[in-house]
Amino acid sequence: MQTMIDAGVNLTSSQFDKDRTDIVARARANHISNMLLIGCDLASSEQSLALANTHQLVSTAGIHPHDAKDAPNDFIAQITQLANSPQVVAIGECGLDFNRDFSPRDIQAHVCNEQFALAQQLNMPTYIHERDAHEHMKALLSGHQIKGVLHCFTGDKQALKFYLDYGLMIGITGWVCDERRGQQLRELISYIPNDRLLIETDAPYLLPRTLSPKPKSRRNEPAYLSAVATQIAELKGTDYATIAMHSSDNFNTLFMTNQSSY
Repeated sequence: MQTMIDAGVNLTSSQFDKDRTDIVARARANHISNMLLIGCDLASSEQSLALANTHQLVSTAGIHPHDAKDAPNDFIAQITQLANSPQVVAIGECGLDFNRDFSPRDIQAHVCNEQFALAQQLNMPTYIHERDAHEHMKALLSGHQIKGVLHCFTGDKQALKFYLDYGLMIGITGWVCDERRGQQLRELISYIPNDRLLIETDAPYLLPRTLSPKPKSRRNEPAYLSAVATQIAELKGTDYATIAMHSSDNFNTLFMTNQSSY
């Protein structure tokens, strides 16, 4: 079976505290060859790096918009130090979330903008979060020349066109497997070129509704990535192996080009 790479896993989540090693083992048993472990604040970025070292994976370092209000004054210096580790292959998760507004919008924008500037300075990819903030994100991105992925894309066609024209990869999660909330996304999948597609679980969140039988825990994990790839293949009118191959190649091009093998 074609191997795949999970382009976004929250392995530091407390939902994995009791069986984190088993989660990684099940992923590998289900043909997941690599995973990008996401840092959402300085603590989880450090934890993701430690897990990446332990399990021969890769990670990000950054501050999520939800956590922007708690960023210390020297957050860029701390992220820079983490980014010196070869397992850290992207800056983020960073971005804007005007859906929940857990941090004031001006602070979100400042913390995101500083991380974009750092990524450009270090010539590293970004792992970007955007919810209900497309116009503001468009303005921030226009002030920089960065590469990266728009993680867990759920926007409209206008937003998709902008992110593609800008040059970003598009990350698709189990949202595409939800025939209710994900209808708009399902209609847009055909507009995403194969060479710009990344597939991610965002585990433990966004359990694919197409899974059968569904796990009793209702917790998502990287072993279920194939459900996302299968749904994308169906919507694109192609086969699973093609989607798996392109998404893996795209991941390696974006994140692994300058990395040594582990």
